Amino acid sequence: MKKLLILRMPGIGPVKYNALLEKYGDIDSVVDSLNLTEDFKDSVKREINMANELDIKYIFEDDSFYPSELLKIKNHPIVISVRGNVETLRKKKVAIVGTRHSTATGMNFVSDLAQSFANHEYAVVSGMAMGTDSAAHIGALKPNGDTQTIAVLAGGVDYIWPIENESLYYEIIERGCVISEMPVGLKPNAQNFVQRNRWVAGLAEMLVISEADLKSGSMTTARFAIDYKKPVFAVPGHPSDARSAGPNSLIRNGTATLCMSSKDFFGDEKEKIKKNKTYKNEILDKLGMIPVSESVLANLVKKTVAEIKSDLVVLELQGLIRKQDGGYVLN
Repeated sequence: MKKLLILRMPGIGPVKYNALLEKYGDIDSVVDSLNLTEDFKDSVKREINMANELDIKYIFEDDSFYPSELLKIKNHPIVISVRGNVETLRKKKVAIVGTRHSTATGMNFVSDLAQSFANHEYAVVSGMAMGTDSAAHIGALKPNGDTQTIAVLAGGVDYIWPIENESLYYEIIERGCVISEMPVGLKPNAQNFVQRNRWVAGLAEMLVISEADLKSGSMTTARFAIDYKKPVFAVPGHPSDARSAGPNSLIRNGTATLCMSSKDFFGDEKEKIKKNKTYKNEILDKLGMIPVSESVLANLVKKTVAEIKSDLVVLELQGLIRKQDGGYVLN
């Protein structure tokens, strides 16, 4: 209760909270220093009562259930509220994000990928928005058994947004959990969504971005993940589709690894990712101003055509090579 009294004061976030604690030495002294009104105390009590009625739990940073990945992030939330199965927070996690206006093909890809991660005992993290987020949550819940997903909300964990995902919301809290740093009952505003994106990236061990335009919230999430030194994977798309501009740009500038299927994460293909850079360089070494066909390139680097196709896509997106006269040349 006393920690929450401090954290619900306007203008007090993780930085100010820690500064106050350092200045006054303990929680009681901090509370005393704030001269809180009875009306304010009553408002926090009402929030706690609402949380109890809805079986919402408060997880503080020193709690054993507090996500270890999130704990590593500078200025992480001092407290998060959780509705659903708190055990989900202890699972290994992957974030999957993308546009609200995804194509049917993109949503099917994301759903299948999320299902594969769930089958490998990952909790899939996303933001419960329409489109890509919904596909990620739905895919994670497809397998029978104890597969789980985590929705990070921009408002209170009891505030269902968008309302079109009401049934999905209740499926998530049945099999996984929804979490937020915001007070119970709070309606989200635009700034809250930026913070939500920060914690989507912070919670997971890695992030996959599907369809997303360059100025989207999903690209913000990807940049957070990059800043946190997390592996980022991008699903490529057609250059003329604005929804592919985001992931294509990440592949092109080398900040994300190409994601073609779940095989990029599980099975023998995982080792292949580690070796990609080596024979991408081999490919570049074999190219010049004269076009070289895929079959000849494959023979030169001792791979099959199928094996080098994805690397040719990456190198082309990065602007290092281009197609010419039925083959490839250096740019």
